[in-house]
Amino acid sequence: MTPETVMTIGQHALEMTMLLAAPLLLVALAVGLLVGIFQAATQINEMTLSFIPKLIGMAVALMVAGPWMLRELIGYTRALIESIPSLVG
Repeated sequence: MTPETVMTIGQHALEMTMLLAAPLLLVALAVGLLVGIFQAATQINEMTLSFIPKLIGMAVALMVAGPWMLRELIGYTRALIESIPSLVG
């Protein structure tokens, strides 16, 4: 196994991590922004007001994007396992 192969595998792993984390992080960002705007407009400064909507939004995002995320992860894992013989030999 060459150093280039290790770097390629690591790069693909980081890309897959970013791809799988993106839907949840984007939902948390959007909900946090909306709640922040709401808190600034109403001058309500309650910590749980920002936490609960983010939690609900991320749960919904996980239900919607979960099957896609699982398919991507299974495809990546399958490709990685199938590439093992070419890496060893």
